[in-house]
Amino acid sequence: MDHRSRNYEDWMSSLPEELWDIPLTHLSIPGSHDAMSYCLDINSPLVQSESDTFRLLDRLFYCFTRPAIFKWATTQDKSIVEQLSMGIRFFDLRIAHKPNDPSNYLYFTHVIYTHLTVLETLVSVATWLDSHPKEIVILACSHFEGLSNSLHESFILSLKKLFGSKLCPQKESVLTLRSLWASGHQVLLSYDDQAAERHQELWPAIPYWWANQPTAQGVISYLEWQKDMGRPEGFFVSGLNLTAERYYIATHPKQSLRTLTLSNWECLQKWLEDQKPGPESNSLNIIAGDFVGPVPFCPLVIELNKKLLQKTPK
Repeated sequence: MDHRSRNYEDWMSSLPEELWDIPLTHLSIPGSHDAMSYCLDINSPLVQSESDTFRLLDRLFYCFTRPAIFKWATTQDKSIVEQLSMGIRFFDLRIAHKPNDPSNYLYFTHVIYTHLTVLETLVSVATWLDSHPKEIVILACSHFEGLSNSLHESFILSLKKLFGSKLCPQKESVLTLRSLWASGHQVLLSYDDQAAERHQELWPAIPYWWANQPTAQGVISYLEWQKDMGRPEGFFVSGLNLTAERYYIATHPKQSLRTLTLSNWECLQKWLEDQKPGPESNSLNIIAGDFVGPVPFCPLVIELNKKLLQKTPK
């Protein structure tokens, strides 16, 4: 497939003009599930929310548990800047402060912590946006394990300082590419914590449809069930990502989340190609996946927007 040779760095500004006035919530937007798990630190402590039983297992059988955690907690293999350049515009970012860390450094997490800190990563996003002034990103910050109120406040101040006028405040008017380009806003920052309520620059949590299934069929039937129930009002994410429970992981020692994702991809791809964006109750908005590099995920999601052009007024 020629998806690697095509350039999706500026896909939003390259959309046909008829789509510039469509609400962003009605466009098809590629997203990255657990976007930062490409840089997990295999030697870091477990995150605080892991159970005591699992902690004990990890202490006793470290040489077995750590490779397994690493294989199954890693959901991406491209850096955040590479993901941006491939066309990803929604990032699922899970943030935490390490226990007993005297510094204010925050890290990303997925079972364990990342090598990269949150701020150094977001600086690279801000720099990328400077050179792509018509691209809009949605940063969904969540989990926030180990953050005190004062850490929340200092982190939010850092975010405001870093993104400045790029931050799009919550407002009533409908967000479209044309309106965002006119205002110079490039970042919608969703912050899933009460600390966000005091800051009009921060958006509330974005619903994420998570199937919690290890097969493409399981994910698809869950997403179809959600579609039948109708879509949320604003932004929402359909998770095209597979999940393996600990029993599955223990009984499939040769597998990893990567092999599971790639072996199910063909089935997920067929379903994805049949989806459509738009205002209808069964249409999709943000679609997030794992290992968005090795498969033509972004091109397929972006391509769905062409279906909005085929609609002729009755």
